[in-house]
Amino acid sequence: MNQSKMKIVYVISERGQKSYWNRIGVAFLNQDGSINVKLDAVPVTGELQIRDYVAREDTSIPVTSSKNGGQSALADIA
Repeated sequence: MNQSKMKIVYVISERGQKSYWNRIGVAFLNQDGSINVKLDAVPVTGELQIRDYVAREDTSIPVTSSKNGGQSALADIA
C-alpha cells in the first residue's frame, strides 16, 4: 500500500477543557481523486477528521536487562 494515499479517520470528542482524538477508521485516496472510507465506528456527531497517515516510530517492547540473565524482554514472552 502506498502510504501517501492512506489516511486515518478520527472523531474528536470534547469533554470540559480537553479534546480527545479517537481513531475510528482508515481512508484511501483513489486514482480518480475519490476517497474510500472504512469505519470501525460511527460518530454520534456525524463529524469526521481525516488526516494523512504518518508512521510512528517503533514503540514495541523495549530490549532491557531482566531477571533472565540479561536477555531481551522479548525472551520473557517466548
